[in-house]
Amino acid sequence: MPERATAAEEKRRTILDAAARVFARKGFHTSRVGDIAEEAGVAHGLLYHYFSSKDEVLETIFREHWSTVLDRIHDAEESGGPATDRLRGIARALFSSWLREPDVVRVVIREIARTAEVEEHVGELVKPIGAIRRVIAEGQESGEFRRDLDADTAAVIFYGGIDELISGWVLGRLPGGEDEVAAAERHVVEVLCSGLASADELGEARRADVPA
Repeated sequence: MPERATAAEEKRRTILDAAARVFARKGFHTSRVGDIAEEAGVAHGLLYHYFSSKDEVLETIFREHWSTVLDRIHDAEESGGPATDRLRGIARALFSSWLREPDVVRVVIREIARTAEVEEHVGELVKPIGAIRRVIAEGQESGEFRRDLDADTAAVIFYGGIDELISGWVLGRLPGGEDEVAAAERHVVEVLCSGLASADELGEARRADVPA
């Protein structure tokens, strides 16, 4: 039984990975179930053993991918240490999804986040903003960040910058290789955290930049 369960899960994963490639290449609405089956190398009817429809395949791709991303964000939020380091971890969790699963990210951006169906998923899609806001608020409480700035607004700016960069990579407006992703992570974190930094933190940073 365990071997059969493992084989079934592997087949299910093969179908999902194939669907992500097909949706990323052809678009969800112009793709057929037969395209997915052909890409996966399985019989047409086998797909219906695991999924009731093409829509369920898309929903599963989104749900499983986004659950993994949110787990990584949670780990970064709860990692302890300075708020800046935790924000860097959250940015890395979001950006790394592009390097790990570019086809899945293309599908999420094109077919979920940029279509009418986004209303069904908006609660999930904005969860990173809550994590970012909590980290910023804790940084304000500890004195690492300025207290005169609104944590909610800062969180939206931070997440919005990340979302816009990933969208640029998906839509081909910006190069999105490993070097560009690393640079994007550094710029987003440094731009926001420099603006948030308290006077004491800025003073420490400036003194650290002065040659001995």
